[in-house]
Amino acid sequence: MIPPPPIRPADPVTLQATTDVSPAALAGYGAVIDVRSPSEFAQDHVPGAVNLPVLTDAERAQVGTIYVQESRFKARRVGAALVARNIAAHLETALAEQPGGFFPLIYCWRGGMRSNAMATVLAQVGWRTTLLTGGYMTYRRYVSARLYDAVLPHRFVLLDGQTGSAKTEILGRLAAQGLQVLDLEGLAEHRGSLFGGLGREQPSQKLFESRLLCAIDGLDPGLPVVVEAESSKIGDRMVPPALWTRFADAPRIELVADRAGRAGYLVVAYREIVADRAALDDAFTRLPVHPSRPRLENWRQLADAGAFAELAEALMALHYDPAYDQARKKRAAAAIATVAVAPGDPASQDAAAREILRVVGALDAPPVRRDP
Repeated sequence: MIPPPPIRPADPVTLQATTDVSPAALAGYGAVIDVRSPSEFAQDHVPGAVNLPVLTDAERAQVGTIYVQESRFKARRVGAALVARNIAAHLETALAEQPGGFFPLIYCWRGGMRSNAMATVLAQVGWRTTLLTGGYMTYRRYVSARLYDAVLPHRFVLLDGQTGSAKTEILGRLAAQGLQVLDLEGLAEHRGSLFGGLGREQPSQKLFESRLLCAIDGLDPGLPVVVEAESSKIGDRMVPPALWTRFADAPRIELVADRAGRAGYLVVAYREIVADRAALDDAFTRLPVHPSRPRLENWRQLADAGAFAELAEALMALHYDPAYDQARKKRAAAAIATVAVAPGDPASQDAAAREILRVVGALDAPPVRRDP
């Protein structure tokens, strides 16, 4: 009987390496695979990356404990077994349908054992696999250099106005009409005020910066970008100082609305705070200007009575409007335009957006030549 021929694996593809994490380079891969643990991935990751961990959080802790309490050799042996099982599981699930021409980029924390293990196996399968040299830290240095050190070429225009003037809604209307906008509050998942939590945890500072840079890279530097005027912090997240300075120096369009209209708008916009009495009471205690006991009791009585518009007016009079007026005094230049708006009226928001479009468009218009 003639024995069958030996089974030969497909010729492995040589591993490649790169440090290029620019958007153009990342777009060239079939997938960007982050092999770190889920908690590491949740803190921050390369935009568009998928998480295929070679060690779960619990497994990583287990291996670390063995390393400290027993021996390095045992930790590596146990870790290798776990990594091998996890890679096999990914090959049978997430990667099972990938074609022969699949070309992924692999990274871990510093481009060490975890990414090398995954990349080696994928290359042996026959996929054209690239390792990110230095891992996530290479990407993180790139983000920091872009946001903290480099000078962005974009031309920003600030959308300013007192609390409750519907800046966020109008920003959305501007985007819907084709104007470039940068939604800082959306990226930070916070409305930017003391009552501004969106009911979920904010991203980490690093993830906020990754989102911010990704959004900026999607904008055309040759066209104006409207951004809502914010303080240097949005909730617990900080706008990188170099970028915030650019915002502060940008031409400013100011929305103008009466206090009663702004109060009515806030009751609707912040309805989750209105419905959560404990959260409302907690916010009272965190005001920079701490209210007196009689004033605090009056606010609680207004909340108990459902008089939230009156309560909003009181809060604006004590805290928000004075803070806005103080900030306005520090600005070097006056607004290039003021636009009236009734914050709670969609038709008025639309009209304000059209006027802002006209003003921003005029910034790009060539000067009118006048005959002598």
